[in-house]
Amino acid sequence: MKIAKNIFYLQSLNKNYLIKFYTFFLFLFLFIFITQPVFAESSYVLQYPSFMPGTIFYKIDKVIEFAEKYWYFGDLGQFTYSLKESDKYLVQAKTLFEYQQYLLAMDALQESDNYFQKTHLYLERAKKDGKDTANNEILLLQAAQKHVETVQFIETYVPKSFIWTPEKKASSSLQIYSALQNSIAIRKSI
Repeated sequence: MKIAKNIFYLQSLNKNYLIKFYTFFLFLFLFIFITQPVFAESSYVLQYPSFMPGTIFYKIDKVIEFAEKYWYFGDLGQFTYSLKESDKYLVQAKTLFEYQQYLLAMDALQESDNYFQKTHLYLERAKKDGKDTANNEILLLQAAQKHVETVQFIETYVPKSFIWTPEKKASSSLQIYSALQNSIAIRKSI
């Protein structure tokens, strides 16, 4: 009788462990195959947004930006300056898009595009002058990848177009989606 009790106890114990075992692997399976982890593709870090349009400090920042242009001399210096400004305006555009300030955001995105196009030109000039640009090329590729990630993220929450209606002027249509696609194309062309 005692042996039969022990066998029954072992069988019930095995059932409990099997149920726990199957439950654990079911949750593990669901966690692995249903959840989608999000990892940044690029290790490049964008800076914190600077002064935003509409503040008095923004005008001062624009003057400093103009003066800094001449502080960074040479092709590699201009590359560094242009990449820094492109990052700054992209972060500014992202922040303005989040606050639905579409007109200002489009201007900031255009500035970022202009500066980013210049980075490639300055890098090519430095390469023609025989300067070692290997590290800067890697940096530019990482920046381009991070910029594309950021612009693609912006695409997820902004409208494709927006009708801008100022108070005393005619309304105009902002083609946000095409501007974002243009920004991605500029960065991918590197």
